Amino acid sequence: MSELRTTVCFVIPTRDRPDDLARTLGAIGRLPVGGGGGSGVGPNAEVLVVDNGSERIPLAPGVLANGVPVRLECLAFNEGAAARNRVIGRTDADWLVMLDDDSHPVDAGLFDAVAQAGPGTHAVSADVVLCDGRREMGGLPEVFIGCGVALRRGVFEALGGYDASMGYYAEEYDLAARLLIGGGGVAFDPRFRVEHRRAAQGRDMGLILERLVRNNGWVMQRYAPGGVRRACLRSDRRRAREIARREGARAGYARGLTELRRTVHAQERRPMTPALFDRFTGMAHARAAVGAAFAAGSFRTAALVDEGKNAWCVRRALDELGVEIVPRDRAEVLVIATMSPGPMIDALAARSGGGRRVIAPWEGAGFVAKDAGGSGGAAAGAQPVRRVPA
Repeated sequence: MSELRTTVCFVIPTRDRPDDLARTLGAIGRLPVGGGGGSGVGPNAEVLVVDNGSERIPLAPGVLANGVPVRLECLAFNEGAAARNRVIGRTDADWLVMLDDDSHPVDAGLFDAVAQAGPGTHAVSADVVLCDGRREMGGLPEVFIGCGVALRRGVFEALGGYDASMGYYAEEYDLAARLLIGGGGVAFDPRFRVEHRRAAQGRDMGLILERLVRNNGWVMQRYAPGGVRRACLRSDRRRAREIARREGARAGYARGLTELRRTVHAQERRPMTPALFDRFTGMAHARAAVGAAFAAGSFRTAALVDEGKNAWCVRRALDELGVEIVPRDRAEVLVIATMSPGPMIDALAARSGGGRRVIAPWEGAGFVAKDAGGSGGAAAGAQPVRRVPA
């Protein structure tokens, strides 16, 4: 590992989950202390815990076992994800490492990731893994997951942090959109590994669907180019409706849709250029990765597998190449049809060694899947391709 050249502040909002908070702080306290030319923590890191109006104030040690100092700020009420904004003006760290009270870095690789981030990288997205070994769903190649991301402090402060009106859910999409509009980039780095325990307490699927419908609608209303805004709004509603059906949360979906219709036209429009929006949705990444695989060995037919978030990007990338989408038994290649990095990496690793050419629609999946365990190796056809410039 390289020598630590930067400082970080771990930012952890919490509410009524003292045991989870204690586990997260304990994990940070076990990170190796810097010194002797190796990466680590110690005086190079600090922790800010922001309590979101818990019934009982949580206990937090002043100093962790490895010497990392901890500060606790208690809020009178739940500010949602915007509680993270309380870090503004309270640290001079170069990087803000955003965690949840049930997520923690697995090792000190994050310090190498942020120390070596290029100047155009304003956010470093973590490889977030669940306790059962699967990767976290959500996010896109240039949209991070809130429980595992490092943000440049100066950029975060200049952007004003998270939008307080969103509460929780999809707030990362809004912040990532503003970051991209400001000229920055989001880079996934597999050295930054986070375990997310996904505590069940406080998870209300009705509320989650309500917020997802409203907040995703706000994001599209704010940032989607005029020519695709309505289609994006419809697509997000369809996807949320399917999740609500699967999770038994139709009432929450209905509440969110009512709220979206009431508020959508009050959202300030800051539409991205089409090229920037293609980066935001993952379309640019799908086009680059599928195009590189096609150039390495052309194919006329493809089957979509493991469909998920923004599968339409994959379909469009194939259509632009003149590739016909057919059933699996007629396809020359299999193409993973999700732009969510975690599920894409897992799907690529699981399909390795199956005797079929498998293509991932994002370059990062191939790099991580090589080390994803099992019989291993990136699947054939998942050639690394260039990054979309930040």
